[in-house]
Amino acid sequence: MSTTALPAAAARPWGARLRAETSPVQLLAALLVASFLLAFLVIPVGRVVLAAFEAPGGGFTLIHFGDFFRTGLFIESFWNSTYVAAMSVVVASLIAVPLAVILARHRFPGAALITTLGVLPLVMPPFVGAVAMQLIFGRNGTVNLLLMDWFDLRLPLMEGLNGVVFVQALHYFPFILMNLTASLSNIDVAMEEAGQNLGAKGPVLLRTIVLPLALPGYLAGASLVFVKVFDDLATPLLLNVTNMLAPQAYLRVTSVGLGDPMGYVISVILMVVSVAAMAGAALLLRGRDYATQQRGGGGLGRRPLTPAGRALAWGFVVPVLALVLAPHLGILLLSLATIWSFSPLPDAFTLAHYGTVLRETPQFLTNTLLYCGAAGLIDVVIGVTIAWLVLRTRLPGRGLLDLVAMSALAVPGLVLGIGILRTYFGVELPDGTSLATSGVMLAIVYAVRRLPYALRAATAALQQVHRSLEEAAENLGAGKVTTLARIVVPLMAGGLAAAFVTSFATAAVELSATLVLAARDSSAPLSYGIYVYMQSPAGRGPGAALGVIAVLTVALCTFAAHRIAERERGRRSRGGGEA
Repeated sequence: MSTTALPAAAARPWGARLRAETSPVQLLAALLVASFLLAFLVIPVGRVVLAAFEAPGGGFTLIHFGDFFRTGLFIESFWNSTYVAAMSVVVASLIAVPLAVILARHRFPGAALITTLGVLPLVMPPFVGAVAMQLIFGRNGTVNLLLMDWFDLRLPLMEGLNGVVFVQALHYFPFILMNLTASLSNIDVAMEEAGQNLGAKGPVLLRTIVLPLALPGYLAGASLVFVKVFDDLATPLLLNVTNMLAPQAYLRVTSVGLGDPMGYVISVILMVVSVAAMAGAALLLRGRDYATQQRGGGGLGRRPLTPAGRALAWGFVVPVLALVLAPHLGILLLSLATIWSFSPLPDAFTLAHYGTVLRETPQFLTNTLLYCGAAGLIDVVIGVTIAWLVLRTRLPGRGLLDLVAMSALAVPGLVLGIGILRTYFGVELPDGTSLATSGVMLAIVYAVRRLPYALRAATAALQQVHRSLEEAAENLGAGKVTTLARIVVPLMAGGLAAAFVTSFATAAVELSATLVLAARDSSAPLSYGIYVYMQSPAGRGPGAALGVIAVLTVALCTFAAHRIAERERGRRSRGGGEA
């Protein structure tokens, strides 16, 4: 085939295409973003992978993986992690699926309150919830003490792996609830009516028509729960369960050292399973069509409940809401308790624990504000830059930047922390400390971990800015940079503010990478302080006080993000109406 048959752009050499389709500003922006991602994501993760396959004398080897599969503790840890992740999905589904059906299919009194409380577990860090759940549901917790007094019965809810499942399922079920509720609400009512006309009703209609059409939403939430639980480090450690993969990787690196290959082997396995879980969810949907043709707004029909149905629904909702609120109540009581041991409730209450943490360890809070604020700013800047390059330029390879940035979702915090430690531990700052364990690196790691959230928010915000506004500015003589700074970014302000707040709030409770990289209390953030305090019975009161502060911080940030998003939608709606 002659080159004349090819499109003109494809016929030009790559260098000519690059010169023709890019400006120096675009190229510089892409190089800066690529350098950041390369230095703090690709190279650290790549070094973890290479270390897992590196022979003692250099070269490639699989011997370390052979050692992994020959070691009983590691095999047990792998199956334990798989069991905990899978069972967490099952238990979370038992909670989330009925709630989603009730909220999406029926007019239910208090639905708005239930929806709000349904996402409340995400506000509390899971490792904080683990301590609270021990106090309430543990062997000598409130529930078991009362059951022993009344019925001489004890429930092993918080013992061993089942305790991890219980905590994780209760914390992460909102992912399934939110995704499934959205999917159910988008199903065309005509599909349900067609099933009813063919004789399907009640559970049969739900099983054969409604839930299959909502499968994409369910799998999106379920795969996210599986990955989050499989990679979690802090919750098993606080529950003293170390025979799981993430705790084993952490213990190998911190006790044996960076030269031990097994920590890297476990890290690679954590990444492979995470990617496989997300890919498996996508493969289950491959080749199937879940689209429905909406008519007049569509949406699944919501009908009133019968008296019996209402009683049954409340009989399910009330215990679930009690479980949802239990960790928050438990951590609040612990933060106010003088002594809480072998009794259903604390012996007395005090504010001394808050005074202790604010007087003795104020750096935990100030460091959190500093690191997470810096991480949020980095995410907004890089997110806007990548979104602009992808949506507003013809720069070759721009899609690769987006793909690499989003790949941070599949990299566990523990793995990234180990990679940063291996890559930058030998680099010293002017004060003699290692760059890998500095506050600067913590802020960067938080930014890398939360970049996908900010990037998606920036992309969505930029998609709502019409190109004609930029063209008008350029026709009046404004350059690309001026147009971006004075026209595009201000119009994206609402979405970018929400992105900043989301990055800040989620970074504030990051612990997996923090445990690996935080070397001194003076430079550690809030999540590290909570973990350290919770290691001893005497420190649990101050640790709970820090936990309450963390919950309030995340809750306020979440509320702020919601208000910003609502205000932005209202502004756009009014603007559309006026237009």
